[in-house]
Amino acid sequence: MIKLKFDSSKPLDILCLGAHCDDIEIGCGGTLLQLLNSYDNVTCNWVIFCSNEERAAEARAAGGLFQEKAINKKIVIHRFRDGFLPWLGYEVKDVFENLKNEFTPNIIFTHYRDDFHQDHRLISELTWNTFRNHLILEYEIPKYDGDLGKPNVFMPINEIICQKKVDIVTSCYSSQGNKNWFTKDLFFALLRIRGMESNAPSRYAEAFYCRKLIL
Repeated sequence: MIKLKFDSSKPLDILCLGAHCDDIEIGCGGTLLQLLNSYDNVTCNWVIFCSNEERAAEARAAGGLFQEKAINKKIVIHRFRDGFLPWLGYEVKDVFENLKNEFTPNIIFTHYRDDFHQDHRLISELTWNTFRNHLILEYEIPKYDGDLGKPNVFMPINEIICQKKVDIVTSCYSSQGNKNWFTKDLFFALLRIRGMESNAPSRYAEAFYCRKLIL
């Protein structure tokens, strides 16, 4: 399997986009922790679109723990209505246009384009509409809809980081504890499956979908 590495002597600027307050952590939290352990000069911008007061507080707590090793970090939480993003497209597009003018990332993490959740699909679409010359990796969110696909990019993650990811997500987002899918064993199961598919030495991995990559 081919491995891609970034130049560790140069700054690594990461933009994370999530429709909802726990999406980034679930989709690419382990990868962020792994990158922050591997690179010293990382800037991380974290943008969430749908929230309420309770979930915003949870997201700030979780985001701070995931980004604690970044030299520069920023968490922006918007208050768009959950489930209604496609019908608020004009305002959401304005957020993306502002992002384009504020930050030029090396990597963008966003939602999978074939995700069945309408909010997730819109964020993915606007990511590609807005950032035309960037490395974009689309993450996956397990859900009842059963929309997991066949990813083509994998990040091996060691077991300690997997445990940290799962512990932060489940402890910070107590508001989601009543959902039957929001459990440690499910998060570990997906990490283990993707680790098996990528032959990860640690047995665990997160997976992404990459549409374009120039070497």
